[in-house]
Amino acid sequence: MEIIECKLPDVRLIKPRVFGDERGFFSETYRRNVYEAAGIAGEFIQDNHSRSGRNIARGMHFQIGRGAAKLVRCGRGAIYDVVVDIRRGSPTYGQWEGFELTDENMHVVYCPVGFAHGFCTLSDVADVMYKQDGYYADATERGIKFDDPDIAIEWPVDASELKTSERDLNAPLLRDVAGSLPFEYFG
Repeated sequence: MEIIECKLPDVRLIKPRVFGDERGFFSETYRRNVYEAAGIAGEFIQDNHSRSGRNIARGMHFQIGRGAAKLVRCGRGAIYDVVVDIRRGSPTYGQWEGFELTDENMHVVYCPVGFAHGFCTLSDVADVMYKQDGYYADATERGIKFDDPDIAIEWPVDASELKTSERDLNAPLLRDVAGSLPFEYFG
């Protein structure tokens, strides 16, 4: 497994080894000791699975309080996965990084606490699976607009063509919630 440091501090791209033949493939997508050696510590306590159609945008989500780190992968289809640094004092505050995750490349993104996360689908159907190191709680779930002009995420699909939930469509801009965010950078 190859674990790559990204331009945003603490974000990682994981490229698992895939062993394939005429029967199919096998890949180890999570191995605690390898992740810990790469600085991805903590216990992942909840697994989630979502399915979306083409041109769906989900995000940009995060949890307040202690937050929740995520390991995100696409088990079917293709997505463009995005993380945004929302930690006060971070040299990359408000910056984003995107990754194409597919059922073919098997890549995994580590989204640490203090980052908003979202994705858009690039295939007719996409199944996204992710582990969290904190339990989901509706009371602590928050979000910022996926098309926040200050962040200026370069989605591979025109933002006007992306379909999203009412909640995500009406999410606030980062600048409007910045003062209430509990995340700080301690680089």
